[in-house]
Amino acid sequence: MKFRKALLAATAAFTLASTAAFSAAQADVTIAVAGPMTGQYAAFGEQMNKGAQMAVADLNASGGILGEKIKLEVGDDACDPKQAVAVANQLAGAGAVFVAGHFCSSSSIPASQVYTEEGMLQISPASTNPKLTDEAKGNNVFRVCGRDDQQGKVAGEYIANVYKGKNVAIVHDKSAYGKGLADETQKSLNAAGLKEKLYEAYTAGERDYSALVSKLKQSAIDVLYVGGYHTEAGLIARQLKDQGMTVQIISGDALVTEEYWTITGPAGQGTLMTFGPDPRNKPMAKAVVEKFRAQGYEPEGYTLYTYAAMQIFKQAAEKAGSTDLDKVAAVLRSTEFDTVIGKIAFDQKGDVTTPAYVFYKWNEGKYAEVTTN
Repeated sequence: MKFRKALLAATAAFTLASTAAFSAAQADVTIAVAGPMTGQYAAFGEQMNKGAQMAVADLNASGGILGEKIKLEVGDDACDPKQAVAVANQLAGAGAVFVAGHFCSSSSIPASQVYTEEGMLQISPASTNPKLTDEAKGNNVFRVCGRDDQQGKVAGEYIANVYKGKNVAIVHDKSAYGKGLADETQKSLNAAGLKEKLYEAYTAGERDYSALVSKLKQSAIDVLYVGGYHTEAGLIARQLKDQGMTVQIISGDALVTEEYWTITGPAGQGTLMTFGPDPRNKPMAKAVVEKFRAQGYEPEGYTLYTYAAMQIFKQAAEKAGSTDLDKVAAVLRSTEFDTVIGKIAFDQKGDVTTPAYVFYKWNEGKYAEVTTN
């Protein structure tokens, strides 16, 4: 009898301990980062993952969110729309209340529909297509980067002012990001009084762009605007040089990775691209940047943008006193947040209220901000 009572007591104690452990595990706040962790745009997925991992470690070290530890899920969409939807559903199933993602607009837009249906907050560090917020069906979609209509305006006006009378070509990769950016640049260019000589589409993922390069050569193009990603832009730059052409290449934020130069080599010299002012140079980012560099990682591109998205979620949830979407979304639209990329506030659509774009120039394997005025 004594043995039976001892066994029952032990069983009860084990059950209570298991229940407590399960409750503690359940008490974790699950958030996620989603982007191209594999595939040809994996360099950007690495930026996002590094930023998210560092942010979660730092936030947990400072008490987590509402006194609970943060658990991070990582979703790999490979910049594929269908895979992005599958990832979004997986993250919902894992109980994530917030997703920092995605990178490609063509992934963020369809994934946002899942997040809206599941009541999950989405803050994209990098998706710039206006449709992401313009056509959002819920109150849950935000981004900490600018938009293509803002970025394209800067590029189009610059080309019109600096290259008046020159032959300009605009090309894009047919993606939501690439075509969107090309169209906005074209709109701005035309409004400023300059008409492009060529407007062409190319297919992402190919290796040979000789047919496109031949068209550019026949049209004696002086300036080429590329709406697309660094992999194809790099190949086009290299093949232009191989054909003996000297062309000023201008593109957008998707060239903000040292992988671009790995592809182009000297053919990338002088390439211009638009992106936000480098957050690595901001005083509020100094300590985090030093931590990354101490680990042997350079936090370029969207690393700090992802870190900032995580900071914003914590601050909003703490102010709301909850991770409930409606409560957090209300705070997001009414509060200014302190982040590693500066102070961030959102408008009613979920866009940042003070977007800024500057030009960067590739020089000897490195890129840096340049003055274009």
